[in-house]
Amino acid sequence: MPEHAMTDSELSMEQRILMAVKLTLANVIKDTATPHGMRHPLSDGTIKDLRECLALISARERELAEAAGRPLQKRPHFTDEPARKDKVVRFHKKKPSDPA
Repeated sequence: MPEHAMTDSELSMEQRILMAVKLTLANVIKDTATPHGMRHPLSDGTIKDLRECLALISARERELAEAAGRPLQKRPHFTDEPARKDKVVRFHKKKPSDPA
């Protein structure tokens, strides 16, 4: 667990609400995703509203984190990007090289 990570009991009601709404909106976006080139079932206005809601939630989460004196550790990353603290663990002993 990161140094500044908070448990559910340490989160304020507002933070828990923000987290729940953000996760719900993200799930709606994932559940309604369509293949490239197909018309999305949500209107352009609704998609714009979803983006604005997520931006407002992120801004408020940032404000709450700054007010509490803890940095927000949530940063976007690529799935193939190695984490800074990740280390490769070898499960098998290295095979001796063949004297060919």
